[in-house]
Amino acid sequence: MSWFESFVLGLVQGLTEFLPISSSAHLRLTAAFAGWHDPGAAFTAITQIGTEAAVLIYFRKDIARIVSAWFRSLTNRSMRSNHDAQMGWLVIVGSIPIGVLGVTFKDQIEGPFRDLRLIATTLIVMGIVLGIADRLAARDETGGKHRAIKERKSLKELGVKDGLIFGFCQAMALIPGVSRSGATISGGLLMGYSREAAARYSFLLAIPAVLASGVFELKDAGEGHVSWGPTIFATFIAFGVGYAVIAWFMKFITTKSFMPFVIYRVLLGVLLFALVGAGALSPHAGESAG
Repeated sequence: MSWFESFVLGLVQGLTEFLPISSSAHLRLTAAFAGWHDPGAAFTAITQIGTEAAVLIYFRKDIARIVSAWFRSLTNRSMRSNHDAQMGWLVIVGSIPIGVLGVTFKDQIEGPFRDLRLIATTLIVMGIVLGIADRLAARDETGGKHRAIKERKSLKELGVKDGLIFGFCQAMALIPGVSRSGATISGGLLMGYSREAAARYSFLLAIPAVLASGVFELKDAGEGHVSWGPTIFATFIAFGVGYAVIAWFMKFITTKSFMPFVIYRVLLGVLLFALVGAGALSPHAGESAG
């Protein structure tokens, strides 16, 4: 991998990690369209450490409060009813599904799941799911002629059951094209949570999963055509761009719909199917070098 490739892929990672359009799919597609080798699951996981570092900094006050309350709850019974302490446990509970499924399906994630036809399918299907969830949220928030405005749930109403459902939604993102934020936000909206609450928990829930995945893949970073230097460079690029995207996205969702992302996902999926169907793009483009 050249330094230019690592710069472009780091930029793509930072731009797409927090938007509901799938960073892993875009890394895969960028390489395929440019005629580069697939950067692979290890490169994706490690560059995600950069974007998660952006999450740690952006939500540092929330994270510090949650971690502090959680540790105090281990020895202080009165702290166990504290919302921040409970959030610490709920992040742990919600991280279990992706941890178990990630290890179980590791070979599939690094192989068959990276087929461009599967990515096109997940882009379209999850785009439609996000669109439905967004419409339901908008209906509750705006009401209508014969419908009163309905208040959506906040994170204070999050329990173990919903935490696990969020976790299973996040685990779906092991398949490129699904999108970690897209799946968890869609799940949250369908369960009745507000856009802001679903997005905030989605970002917090991703921290242990992404950091663990990145550390787990460190051993494979220097294998194949991807070397340590370009990988680290791409990780720093992803961090800087990712931080800017988080700040923009958290403001965007307070007043805007997810529909632009829905339309983009569906159009990209259709285009991908058309290119593969026409023979202009191989469903395994770039995989030969692994």
